[in-house]
Amino acid sequence: MATTDRIEVNPAIMQGKPVIRGTRVPVELILRKLGEGAKEKDLLDAYPHLTQDDIRAAIIYAADTLAHEEIV
Repeated sequence: MATTDRIEVNPAIMQGKPVIRGTRVPVELILRKLGEGAKEKDLLDAYPHLTQDDIRAAIIYAADTLAHEEIV
C-alpha cells in the first residue's frame, strides 16, 4: 500500500498536518488514540468514514517519517 494514496499534506487542510485523504482526520490523532489503548474497531466506530487501510497507512506514514528523520 502506498501511503501517498491515503495520506494527504495540504497547507489548506489542518494547517498542513498529514491527514487521511479526503478527511480532516490527522495522522497524529490516529496514532495518539492507538497509543492511549484504543482498538482499531474503536477508531472505525468513532470515525465511520475511516477504513482499516487508512489506519494502517497512518502507522506506516509515521514509521516512514521517523525512519527518514534527520538526526542533529
